[in-house]
Amino acid sequence: MKVLVTGGLGFIGSHTVVELQNEGFEVVIIDNLSNSSEEVLKGIVAITGKTPIFEKMDLREKPAVQNFFKKHHDIAGVIHFAASKAVGESVENPLLYYENNISSLVYILQELQQKPEANFIFSSSCTVYGQAEKMPITEEAPLQKALSPYGATKQMGEDIITDVAKVTNINAILLRYFNPVGAHPSAEIGELPIGVPQNLIPFITQTGIGMRAELAVYGDDYPTPDGTCIRDYIHVVDLAKAHVVALQRLINKKNATKVEIFNLGTGTGSSVLEVINTFEKVSGKKLPYKIVSRREGDITSAYANTDRANTVLGWKAQSTLEHSLSSAWKWEQKIRS
Repeated sequence: MKVLVTGGLGFIGSHTVVELQNEGFEVVIIDNLSNSSEEVLKGIVAITGKTPIFEKMDLREKPAVQNFFKKHHDIAGVIHFAASKAVGESVENPLLYYENNISSLVYILQELQQKPEANFIFSSSCTVYGQAEKMPITEEAPLQKALSPYGATKQMGEDIITDVAKVTNINAILLRYFNPVGAHPSAEIGELPIGVPQNLIPFITQTGIGMRAELAVYGDDYPTPDGTCIRDYIHVVDLAKAHVVALQRLINKKNATKVEIFNLGTGTGSSVLEVINTFEKVSGKKLPYKIVSRREGDITSAYANTDRANTVLGWKAQSTLEHSLSSAWKWEQKIRS
């Protein structure tokens, strides 16, 4: 079966391509390489022994999307990762986020709605919850007004998919994930941010390896035990495996409704300082950091209730924070060697 993975050379996308190929799927990747590298293909091939089809393309170009689906008319499912994803950048450049994250989604759905049936997995985010009132966060938690344009595009994306599924043959699963971290155990693929990292873990590993002078911790005055923000850090391979399980659920017509929603996380929250301490333990490195002012768009705390994914999907995160950070450190050492 042929599966389209948009953004398939990105961090989560590449790990999902590996898991799909390990399960026997034929994978087609679309990526515009705006935040990834074609070099990632070598890592995927090294792990799986299989070369996915790769099409360099910008999904904001509607004619290109139309031509792609004419060429690959036998796509059995789409896993849609392609999106800009930095909270801070979205606050500074909202139009980029609205154009990139919404247009690409609309153009793909316009092609899928013409098919007799279509299976669609959407890369959503816990940002749709905003600052949830109760922890851990369940899928029934009311969605708060988004605190960033990035969060807004994920909320809009979910709404668009839900509206389209009602009136077409598209079946969809919305995966709301928490904070993906780590790297493949082979260290052949991992998180490779272009420029200054927007996410905590690559900033930590780059500081650990000496690329960055020190780590900025955005605020220590949050209402948490140590004053720093709390997040649910999930290993990227666990996350990738959930996408395969979700896709198989749709292909095998096991979905209970046209659109299903699942949280993907570990169910455990870790503060920024806890992550720093854990990294120091697994790496043996002392990490220089300084407390700076809060960052606009950041919420205090977010960690998942994963009961639905555990029971309905039959999926559960396996890796500990120590294992996730250890794999990220192994990857960082490899790419700098």
